Amino acid sequence: MTSAVRTPAVAGRFYPRRPEELRREIKEYTAETARTAAIGCIAPHAGYMYSGHVAGAVYSRLEIPRRAIILCPNHTGMGHPLAIMTHASWQTPLGEVAADTELGTALLHRFPALHEDSAAHRSEHAIEVQLPFLQVRRPELSLVPIAVGTSDFEALRDLGEALADVISGQRDKVLIIASSDMNHYESDAVTRVKDHKAIERVLALDARGLWEVVMNQDISMCGFGPSVAMLTAARQLGATSATLVKYATSGDVSGDRDMVVGYAGIIVE
Repeated sequence: MTSAVRTPAVAGRFYPRRPEELRREIKEYTAETARTAAIGCIAPHAGYMYSGHVAGAVYSRLEIPRRAIILCPNHTGMGHPLAIMTHASWQTPLGEVAADTELGTALLHRFPALHEDSAAHRSEHAIEVQLPFLQVRRPELSLVPIAVGTSDFEALRDLGEALADVISGQRDKVLIIASSDMNHYESDAVTRVKDHKAIERVLALDARGLWEVVMNQDISMCGFGPSVAMLTAARQLGATSATLVKYATSGDVSGDRDMVVGYAGIIVE
């Protein structure tokens, strides 16, 4: 039984607070198109004004199952570096997303490095901004949220392997979402070069290669840890391909090319 509610931290800032306005905006960013039952994806988490069109392109292409695991970076530095919430539902202006307690508890048992911890999630925006896209398409969605605050490759790989082990034991489809923006606060030209080095490794389903290029090329991809874990799990679950659905930078919206953030939408199947 759900024992707590995680209330919105960025409604009215990153996305509209009013339900009807939020639904209208989601509709503007999404399209009716052919959909695939993907294993995982990468979607950005900036304010919808900047990255909503990239996230929308991803979610337009996905069949959204009833259950999702969303991995995000820990921007706040609060809480445990591998933080899960197994009993709290998540509230947005569109209603509550139920906790997938069964799936979350199974992950805790399989991977004890995960800790039940609400502090890491309380003010973190990177999962919250994904939820309205999912709610519009799958109102009965249930969620396992994991905030990743470590860059240790072995920990990320082990998390990915645990995800795959637990998901493979489920009867229902489970979608793994890695919430990530790409390179931060460099010029548009530099960001595009750096981002495509990272994207190349994702498209090759190369978790270790992604970790190495981010670490060695000074690419400030905030959700590379979640992406490494997602790719590790996806490979173990039989993924054979990845597709770049859309790429953009904040400069495409703001017109400022001197200091931008990159956004990539990628589907793994």
